Amino acid sequence: MNTLQNLLFCIPKAALLHGKSVGFAAQKSRFRNAKAQLSVFNRIIFTKPRQFIRVCLKVYRNLRKTKDIRRKHFLVLET
Repeated sequence: MNTLQNLLFCIPKAALLHGKSVGFAAQKSRFRNAKAQLSVFNRIIFTKPRQFIRVCLKVYRNLRKTKDIRRKHFLVLET
């Protein structure tokens, strides 16, 4: 009886552990990717402040430009 119980327990346990290890591997991969992107982002901000400010200004100008175009052509009422 003990051998039968052991077989009935080990098969689902192996499947469960495999699923957990796959989940942890995927989580580790996502964390590694996010960590790599964060280091690039920090390097741009802290080592190249002029370039970062230039990019921010471009984004801001483009946002203002599209907002002005919408206001001019579609008469958008701001709240």
